[in-house]
Amino acid sequence: MTARTAPPAVRWAMYVGVAVLFAIACAFLSNWQFSRNAERSEQLQLVADNYDAPPVALGDLLAPGAELTPSDEWRPVRLRGQYLADEQLLVRNRAHGGSAAYEQLVPFRSDDGRTLLIDRGWLPPGNSQSLPDDIPAPPSGEVSIEVRLRPGEAAPTSGRTAEAGQVPTINLGLVAEQTGPLEPGAYGLLMSEDPAPANVPQSIDPPSNDPGPYLSYAIQWILFAIMGFGFLVYVIVNERKLRREDAEHEDDGEHDAAHGITAPPARPDEGRRRVDPVALHRARKRPKDRDADDEDALLDAR
Repeated sequence: MTARTAPPAVRWAMYVGVAVLFAIACAFLSNWQFSRNAERSEQLQLVADNYDAPPVALGDLLAPGAELTPSDEWRPVRLRGQYLADEQLLVRNRAHGGSAAYEQLVPFRSDDGRTLLIDRGWLPPGNSQSLPDDIPAPPSGEVSIEVRLRPGEAAPTSGRTAEAGQVPTINLGLVAEQTGPLEPGAYGLLMSEDPAPANVPQSIDPPSNDPGPYLSYAIQWILFAIMGFGFLVYVIVNERKLRREDAEHEDDGEHDAAHGITAPPARPDEGRRRVDPVALHRARKRPKDRDADDEDALLDAR
């Protein structure tokens, strides 16, 4: 038995079942988009709270060997010490300036003996090769710097590697294999250096404040669920209308058969001819009485 040949109640139950399943799927997708929107809102609020906060000492936010607390991401800290320029690296395939750029990573040993990896900024690829044409040297000697703390990135799941002097991502474990021991819980995104060198990498842009399309997508899925039930109502109402029309036609046919009224034989040009109102009246009239006969006579005379 197909949906077309099933009894109306069964068919409508099938329609309702499909609409309910569709609404459940829409509700699931809408809830997922609401969750993504909530996560994005938390990220934006974290940046708003921490990005321009006053700098504090590194030890106030990050204990030696500890992981960075998620709520402290983007917080500025100040350090004084020396860059380990001989251990600098480049992290490749960073999206800056519409190209696959590089970022300069240099370990910084503070006066308290801790070594924090510093991202000094990004460098465009060279004119005739992929490597930058110029890699600015960090300032030598005693330097005071301010950086924003960021958690280390995950290691590449694809197993991709990089050439000597480069890393595929800012994974602190991979970087430490080439530079020596580093603070494992975070790295610093450079804000300023004192004394400031004449030539520096380009500053990394602040994080985007775009909330994303998640809220609008969530509302769209809710509207889709409502439209599904609206379409179901339309189908049921339209089907009931067609069934009433069919029932009326059947009643007319039974009435004509009961009173011996038959339709004239169809001719080839029947579909193109106009309906004769007199013939239609006679075919549909009630059982003959005297008034009906007189009316027929008048119509024939006219």
